[in-house]
Amino acid sequence: MAFLFVLIVGLIAGTISGIVGTGSSIMLMPVLVYEYGPKEAVPIMAVAAVMANLSRILAWWREVDWKACAAYSITGIPAAALGARTLLALPSRAVDLAIGIFLIAMVPARHWLARHNLKANLWHLAIGGAAIGYLTGIVVSTGPLSVPLFLFYGLTKGAFLATEAASSLGLYLSKSVTFERFGALTGDVAIKGLIAGSSLMFGAFIAKRFVLHMKPDVFRLVMDAIMVAAGLSMLWNATQSP
Repeated sequence: MAFLFVLIVGLIAGTISGIVGTGSSIMLMPVLVYEYGPKEAVPIMAVAAVMANLSRILAWWREVDWKACAAYSITGIPAAALGARTLLALPSRAVDLAIGIFLIAMVPARHWLARHNLKANLWHLAIGGAAIGYLTGIVVSTGPLSVPLFLFYGLTKGAFLATEAASSLGLYLSKSVTFERFGALTGDVAIKGLIAGSSLMFGAFIAKRFVLHMKPDVFRLVMDAIMVAAGLSMLWNATQSP
């Protein structure tokens, strides 16, 4: 039943994130924490996120902006490994608190970024990749930060979805390798991640047909609600930890 619940939520999360460009980790992480605990849930989500981003790349392969991807990834990949190593040194309750506070804080941060008509170039992507990469290593998802960064660079629709996914793929691979090296990504954890990731992949392909028909304002409101709900869920988990 636990696997079935994860698969159902993963399919929904994969579909929504395939439309708005982020959100799969935010929606699925509280479920994984509930089922497996925060220390195991984070590497499971890292494996699932690799699969989710890979599916978006495959769905929009022809539209990837490889220059933007390279600029973001060249600093983001090593930063994600450093962040993941930092995460492994934190107690479970601190992980819950950090993720919960981060998700809730990203709601006003996203609105602040949206109000400022910022334009990004390749250097901005490289600087943003380092900062966001490190945060990605520590918390489950930094999509609310990476999404506006690529939008400010000028990417939209399929090009945005594909390039953000290709850039994030390197970060989550780096995070997963770091977990494996330090013993957090065992065979059992990897299998659970593959199961969760398979549902995210199916959702991403379902989402493709809806991308051109959905209103961006609705997406943003949905994402705000999801982030607040997921953040509160993580904070509740922290209060229940010993």
